[in-house]
Amino acid sequence: MFNRSTHRTALVAGSLAVALGLAACSSDSDASDAPRLDNGDLETISIGVHTGWDEGIAVSHLFKVMLEDEGYTVDTTEAEAGVVYTGLTGGDFDVNFDMWLPNTHEDYLKQYGDKMEMLGVWYDDAKLTIAVNEDSPITSLDELAAQADTVGNRIVGIESGAGLTRVTQDDVIPGYGLEDMEFIVSSTPAMLAELKGATDAGEDIAVTLWRPHWAYDAYPVRDLEDPKGLLGEAEEINSVGREDFAKDYPTAASWIGAFKLTDEQLFSLENIMFNENNGSDPDASAKEWLEQNPTFVDDLKAAAEA
Repeated sequence: MFNRSTHRTALVAGSLAVALGLAACSSDSDASDAPRLDNGDLETISIGVHTGWDEGIAVSHLFKVMLEDEGYTVDTTEAEAGVVYTGLTGGDFDVNFDMWLPNTHEDYLKQYGDKMEMLGVWYDDAKLTIAVNEDSPITSLDELAAQADTVGNRIVGIESGAGLTRVTQDDVIPGYGLEDMEFIVSSTPAMLAELKGATDAGEDIAVTLWRPHWAYDAYPVRDLEDPKGLLGEAEEINSVGREDFAKDYPTAASWIGAFKLTDEQLFSLENIMFNENNGSDPDASAKEWLEQNPTFVDDLKAAAEA
């Protein structure tokens, strides 16, 4: 299981619980008398967002902007994943766009699955990777040991406590005979700085990375093949709603069910939001991306009606 919390910003669950109590963003599932839009949906919708999970933040704000353009009142609240799922089952949130299955959020699905609605898979290639510059002569991890000198005989990693670091140290390095290479345990920003520096200079480099990530849009990089499957299988990213979500939001539920992002779309959205705009205004970044993808909303609506 990929321990994202060890290399993403984390908040103390207790303080988040207090914040949720003050958010006043809940939507009662018994909403028979609540105001509705002409499309049949409740007017207000609350999105629970996993703190520090870039793809979830990006998609949540993309939907926020799209829904607001349709007349909804939308609230987004960031919280640790466990708090988000507790909030979904308790009515504090209506929807979350970042449930990783079958592994990362398996425990939450087992604990809360009977009180949530699975709304759809929007990305199916979420995985841990070892990546190299696009023009590297190495194509597979089983070639890396023999050509280690091309990447300076080193792999640049992220934080020591990250699941990706553990898998690289415990499984990938011994499994592919990379013990003679230097594995640099650093930080995500340090790894990205080295990646940028090497690709800007036209130099070969190997780094630990994961999909989805904006680096795939910002830099000329590609994944090494993992023929032994030591980095684990790809996961799906699901949208999940509280009980009665589809009844209370029939139109939005159809859009969410039809929602899909390609690698190119997701990486470019994240790149705008977190790299080019430094995460300063996610809504503005989502609007910028929609301006660059002018048919996206119409295509989504058409897919939902198909």
